Amino acid sequence: MIMSESVRKMLRAKLVVLGRDNCGKTALCVRFITRRFIGEYEHKREVTYRCQKIVDKETIELEILDTVNKECVGPAASSLESSIKWGDGFLIMYSVMDRSSFEAVSRLKRLIDHVKQTLGIPAVIVANKCDMENGRVVRTDEGQALASDLRRCCVLKSGFDWWCRCSFFELSVAEDVSAVEAACAQLVREVRQEFQRHLLAMDKRSRMLQMRHALKNKLTRSKTMQW
Repeated sequence: MIMSESVRKMLRAKLVVLGRDNCGKTALCVRFITRRFIGEYEHKREVTYRCQKIVDKETIELEILDTVNKECVGPAASSLESSIKWGDGFLIMYSVMDRSSFEAVSRLKRLIDHVKQTLGIPAVIVANKCDMENGRVVRTDEGQALASDLRRCCVLKSGFDWWCRCSFFELSVAEDVSAVEAACAQLVREVRQEFQRHLLAMDKRSRMLQMRHALKNKLTRSKTMQW
């Protein structure tokens, strides 16, 4: 029963899409789920999408939370924290045409780490609207450097880097559905890898407790024989 529950959890994931307004969060969700692009959206509340996708030849049950614009401080922070607590993995978006959305990425990542209180939380940074070169204000290398800095921060805190991931994708939701699918698939992949690491840690702890219990029983029997 325990094993079947673990397998079931491996085949599902809860993803949260974060970012400022007008960076393309809803367009990305719809593009990923339906492969269609719709340019204009206006919604003032969170929406949760449910779908099945195949990642690495396995069917995954996905719940994708499309958040509205929320700040990391003030009254909206508690609502944002609730969304973060719910999620297994996070796709943090910004627009290459909006520097304020780029600057919000670091704050959002720090809040994720704070709320989750653990290292290695799966996160993917997505820079959208790379087809709009005339309006670009954030360079590609700035996005790459940001992802690298966030990985480095995780390494410095943990002392290890084998589960510290913060992948980076620059894409156009409007023009490249394959890039959208690649970014979302990478996040699903990292969620599954993190769950596997968690299972291994639990199994290691269980075996250590069993060894400790066996040693305690052996010492108890030894004392009884001495008497």
